Amino acid sequence: MNPYINQYKQNSVLTAAPETILIMLYEGAINFLLKAKTAIDEKNIEIAHINITKTQKIIREFMDTLDMDAGGDMAKNLYRLYEYLHYRLVQANIKKDNTMLDEVLNHLRSLKQTWEEAIKITSRENKNEIYETIITDRSA
Repeated sequence: MNPYINQYKQNSVLTAAPETILIMLYEGAINFLLKAKTAIDEKNIEIAHINITKTQKIIREFMDTLDMDAGGDMAKNLYRLYEYLHYRLVQANIKKDNTMLDEVLNHLRSLKQTWEEAIKITSRENKNEIYETIITDRSA
């Protein structure tokens, strides 16, 4: 691969907003599982294992970065869900079971979609607050 492209990708991640990185991680996990499913179908155990463990690492990162104090019950529930998904990935890796991977994929796609919607809502609210601040400042 072109070293300039690699550098560009690395800089994109290093300068990305946290919410962008979150979505990128979900996309990565989903893509790794799709590769693992293909590898299982092709009986390529090594490639399946590599891609499942990459997804496990992303799930562990989600678990490790949850702020349990600030997130309250939502963070605790997310942690439990991530813990379950991690467990299913371990089982899927042992058994090379695409049905288990499909279950995890469905959850990851749903979570990604939920986060994308939450990010859009937050972005709109922030824009409205900025707009209201500008209007208030001009009328003062």
